Amino acid sequence: MATDILSIIQQYKSLHLEDVIDFEKFNLIAIDHHSTRIEGSTLTEVEAQVLINEGRTPNGKPLEESLMVKDHHAALLFTLESAKNGKPVSVDLLQQINALVMKSTGKIYNTIFGTLDSTTGVFRKGNVSAGNTYFPNYDKVEYLTSELVKLIKNGMEQPLSVEHQLNLSFDAHYHFVAIHPFYDGNGRTSRLMMNFIQARYELPLAIVHSENKAAYIEAIVKTKETEDPEYFRSFMRNEYTSLLQNEISKYQEMYKPSKGRGFSFLI
Repeated sequence: MATDILSIIQQYKSLHLEDVIDFEKFNLIAIDHHSTRIEGSTLTEVEAQVLINEGRTPNGKPLEESLMVKDHHAALLFTLESAKNGKPVSVDLLQQINALVMKSTGKIYNTIFGTLDSTTGVFRKGNVSAGNTYFPNYDKVEYLTSELVKLIKNGMEQPLSVEHQLNLSFDAHYHFVAIHPFYDGNGRTSRLMMNFIQARYELPLAIVHSENKAAYIEAIVKTKETEDPEYFRSFMRNEYTSLLQNEISKYQEMYKPSKGRGFSFLI
């Protein structure tokens, strides 16, 4: 499996897709689209493209969904720029990313500790659950997040193979979701953290496709139940491999000779 994914990454990089007009822009918008759609946005990928490129919100869709997409795009650009500039992984970085994710859609929470604004990347001061899944008590959040950051930093200081670099990004993604440190935007922030690590290693960026949301959640739950990271890693490897293979196929399709008779003009 390690050899397979390494060869696919090498083949993908050999295409030099960065030289294809607007490839990077549309790739980033695909990340925006799928990550926000997992969280409830109904914008299509074309609507997300028009929104990001032209600033036009789609008719008939809640404004909050457009704000979610725009904020995610700003958070993604910040995340990748931070990785490019060698910014270290830190609790502060995670909070900055979450603050950008929630900039326009965050809410005010009144707690026994006072009024907290979720647009600032503040840690939650209440307990949360999703379905039958309960996340750590709020008083453990700061400690667990700090410990996760230490583990990520220690991992990135080691000489890792490509397979282990990917596993580090997938594990960071899973453990961040498992802690659920913020009031909202945890899924989006965790996926951006995964992309941050991948960008630091100059790897293609992973996307969790929204159509695979059920399998994604199942992989998270199964990993939590068994404490076996391979469930989530396997899901993410499949997503990653499928994404790269699809991009390679689309690129190759561009250079296939046409089977038709070409264009003709009516005079």
